[in-house]
Amino acid sequence: MAQIFDRSSNALARASLVLTGLIVIALGVTLNQLQRSPWVTRQGQRPDQPVPFSHKHHVQGLGLQCQYCHVTVEKSSYAGIPPTKTCMNCHAQIWTNAQLLQPVRQSWATGQSITWTKVHDLPDFAYFSHEIHVNKGLGCASCHGRVDQMPLMYAQNTLQMEWCLNCHRNPAKNLRPTSEIYNMAWSKPTEDRPVWCSVGAEKSGVPTAQSVNCVTKDPAGEGPQMASLQMPVGGANGLVSDVAAAKLPVLPAYQKFTSQDDLGKFLVKHYKIRTPRELSSCEVCHR
Repeated sequence: MAQIFDRSSNALARASLVLTGLIVIALGVTLNQLQRSPWVTRQGQRPDQPVPFSHKHHVQGLGLQCQYCHVTVEKSSYAGIPPTKTCMNCHAQIWTNAQLLQPVRQSWATGQSITWTKVHDLPDFAYFSHEIHVNKGLGCASCHGRVDQMPLMYAQNTLQMEWCLNCHRNPAKNLRPTSEIYNMAWSKPTEDRPVWCSVGAEKSGVPTAQSVNCVTKDPAGEGPQMASLQMPVGGANGLVSDVAAAKLPVLPAYQKFTSQDDLGKFLVKHYKIRTPRELSSCEVCHR
């Protein structure tokens, strides 16, 4: 074949194989980065809404709780989009002629729901339950970010499967006391800001996480002060003595935590969180 192919053809063939391999690798890396980019995940994008609702104004400015609008967040897979009536509870009295709220007034007058653009939109094949996450000590800000600082709502996280699994493999890093679920400003315990937790008795029909009570102030010096109980005891001299049978309340035993790792492991145990192997199984999310 020397008459057809020059000796340099061998070098060209080797170079073409190497070049083809580099092109395939570059294409794979490009597609991998593309599917993680905001162009696909819509992370950080602020979609146009029929009404430019400001969470910052309503949550941080007015102090509205998440549950006031998202009423089913603790008992349903969906947090719930508030009906127009929820808006009109306030705006029937204030900003009644604001042009910005014309779609709200029109919806109230016609009975036709406002068509909001969903910001956190999971694929149809993925199942996510707000109920179990909220009742197991996962705060709103862990997934949605500091909503109280968002004039216009956007997705802070990708919500891709790898992001979910990173949490499920080590849920301790994101768990918090149930009393702090809706506290957007909650910060992890440190040496300067420790957290004390105690475990009470579990109650039937109540989430197991609610059996754990956590406080941010040292409970050692805040127990109830019991005055000495006295009553007259019958006798010849009518003496008064302390009631020997009086029972002082038993204070719960609190454990101090100065790191999120230690607090998280404690909460995982007493919240009865399933193991990472169980949480990472496909059937948890895919139905």
